[in-house]
Amino acid sequence: MFVDSHCHLDFPEYEGQVPALLERMRDAQVQNALCISVDMPDFPKVLALAETYHNLFASVGTHPDYENTPEPSVKQLVELSQHPKVLAIGETGLDYYRMGNRAYEDMEWQRERFRTHIKAAIAVDKPLIVHTRCASDDTIKILREEGASRVGGVMHCFTENWDVAQKAMGLGFYISFSGIVTFKSAKDLQETCKKVPLDRMLIETDSPFLAPIPHRGKTNEPAWVANVGEFVANLKGVSVDELATQTTKNFKQLFKAPI
Repeated sequence: MFVDSHCHLDFPEYEGQVPALLERMRDAQVQNALCISVDMPDFPKVLALAETYHNLFASVGTHPDYENTPEPSVKQLVELSQHPKVLAIGETGLDYYRMGNRAYEDMEWQRERFRTHIKAAIAVDKPLIVHTRCASDDTIKILREEGASRVGGVMHCFTENWDVAQKAMGLGFYISFSGIVTFKSAKDLQETCKKVPLDRMLIETDSPFLAPIPHRGKTNEPAWVANVGEFVANLKGVSVDELATQTTKNFKQLFKAPI
């Protein structure tokens, strides 16, 4: 049985479709999914999914790409994360991809937001879900400075190189691969994937984005994490059952998930 460690089922693409999505998950041997928060105003919808469906869980946090949204405080994140179905703090991190003409100093708000999430995670002893894009040096630096190794977490939708993966794993983080790893253009990422130990690996869809081969170009969904798992198993030369069993075990261990 697989687990989708990162999806966004509260997004408008899935309006009225969640029961059907869960049926397709079941048919694909995907037993659980973690629904990820991207900002505070939409967190109630994420939590409602986790409260409604026994095999869905939630996180709480604000994505680094969401600039014009209320900033969460440590206190707010701590309070909201007390719910038993909230397994993690995030999605948080750094994303310099859309800096445009802004200077490095102009992105300090993002770094401060990241630090807020790390402080909250440590306060409640829950893992972090980290997004990093064009910012791996600062991401690792801030994780170290704030003592994130005390709680660990996952580098979600990983697209960085082996050096970054090693540094993240050294801080107690798992490496999660999405549908990107199945793309023909992702040769470097595939080589990194081969090196990541099975006991430090998760798989995800990041639905509704990044549908894996053979579904590329369609609206992604949690059932298709099975395609990611099958591809990674073949890449690493292990059976699909071994890959599914180990990544599910990793999910349960990292998030202390009651599955």
